[in-house]
Amino acid sequence: MNQLRDTWSHLSAAPHRSLFLAGTLQGVLTLLWWVLDLAGRLGLMADVMVWSIVPIWAHAFLMIYTFFSFFILGFLFTTFPNWMNGKKIKPQQYMQVCMLMVAGTMLFYAGLFAGKLIVIAGIGLMLMGWGKAAILLFDVLLTAPAEDKRHAWVAAIAFAAGGLGLGAFLLWVVTENGAFLNFSRQAGIWFFLLPIVMTVSHRMIPFFSSRVLTDYVLVRPYVLLWLMVGCSALHGLLQLLGYSQYAWGGDLLLAGCALYLSFIWGFFRSFSVRLLAVLHVAFAWLGVSMLLFALQGLLDWQLPAYRHGLGLAPLHALGIGYFASMVIGMASRVTLGHSGRPLVLDNLTWWLFIGFQAATLFRILPDIVPAIAFLAPSFYLVAGGIWLSCFLLWAAKYMPIYWKARVDDKAG
Repeated sequence: MNQLRDTWSHLSAAPHRSLFLAGTLQGVLTLLWWVLDLAGRLGLMADVMVWSIVPIWAHAFLMIYTFFSFFILGFLFTTFPNWMNGKKIKPQQYMQVCMLMVAGTMLFYAGLFAGKLIVIAGIGLMLMGWGKAAILLFDVLLTAPAEDKRHAWVAAIAFAAGGLGLGAFLLWVVTENGAFLNFSRQAGIWFFLLPIVMTVSHRMIPFFSSRVLTDYVLVRPYVLLWLMVGCSALHGLLQLLGYSQYAWGGDLLLAGCALYLSFIWGFFRSFSVRLLAVLHVAFAWLGVSMLLFALQGLLDWQLPAYRHGLGLAPLHALGIGYFASMVIGMASRVTLGHSGRPLVLDNLTWWLFIGFQAATLFRILPDIVPAIAFLAPSFYLVAGGIWLSCFLLWAAKYMPIYWKARVDDKAG
């Protein structure tokens, strides 16, 4: 009993502990489920499961609204008070959010086997947790004394947009109206995930770089952040309106901004410090992925017959290369720093991060290189297997930290 009490005490000692733990477990579960589904479709398993939700949309939902969202909430609940010198979010508040989100996610998995009614109940619980989280974030934002709240405003609005996307997915499950599914997909990427991750990158990468690189000039041009967020919103809006072929201009502008920031933030210098390099490498994928989106848009505009010439390569360069790699980099740093451990990336974590880069390449190459397109299903399975293997090892290393006391005996 005392051990359980101590474990709960440690898990609830800081917002990132429970939410990062939930995100880590979800990262393992969602890729395990996806790899098993891919293996079944390739005939590598005796039976192919029939799910209550089309697998590709269930996969997208689990990645956007559960895996990434747990890490985003753990980060924002921690940083919002720090960014703006605002009031701390209380343990009972962030633990309630975590438990609602976890319960909803588990019901969603159960519903994949047992039927849509359970899926609906699961998403309903997630929406309750999401709504409570939004209220908490906006409460800190509106009451904090800081004058500069620009990053926080973007993150809070994007999180609210994610709630709309989550609600739209629920409406799709209930009504089977494709318009709700389309909104959920586009909002999840272009109105929620991309604006938040870009905002966090804009805030934290130059700051972390300035702490460890000598003679570093901290440059954080807000005009480029506004341009990138605007281009992300424009892409999503054009997708919703059915004019995706005209999104290439904004995609190209976003890519240019991201690549320029990679350069002025010291991409090449970052490799002298591994814990910094992982963030810079992850951010570089933003520029690469948006170049791929721009190329796909140009093909769609000028050569409609080749509108799907790059398949889902741009999306996975963004999702695995940028989002997932940034999660690994940021979560490793936050976990080490907030547990009293040295801010040093060990060899295991470094090679696991390299593994994520390999998973990205295995996923996107068959969609880009026509000569290996016939091997695409096998490449997809390999990419999923690499992700799952790397994340399992990352989880085994970092998960126990969340339910143990800090090594420096400090609170939090």
